[in-house]
Amino acid sequence: MTRLKLGAIADHRPVKVNLELPAGVHRELVAYAEVLSQTTGQAVPDPTKLIVPMIEQFMATDREFVKARRAGSQFAPPTHERSG
Repeated sequence: MTRLKLGAIADHRPVKVNLELPAGVHRELVAYAEVLSQTTGQAVPDPTKLIVPMIEQFMATDREFVKARRAGSQFAPPTHERSG
């Protein structure tokens, strides 16, 4: 069985971001969504819904970023929650 870095995609309250992808990246997202569907047994997700978990996974596994966050780096995001 294939072991992908992503699992099932959770729904979260979104923040609208417009993003233009190269056609090749979009094709790879579509292919990834198909493989993810086969591995999880769920319906093929909308490929654009893979972008956020992929970015989250990337940041979570970037050692220098994680180290900087732990050290209280200036790159740490604000700690307040947006209300609304």
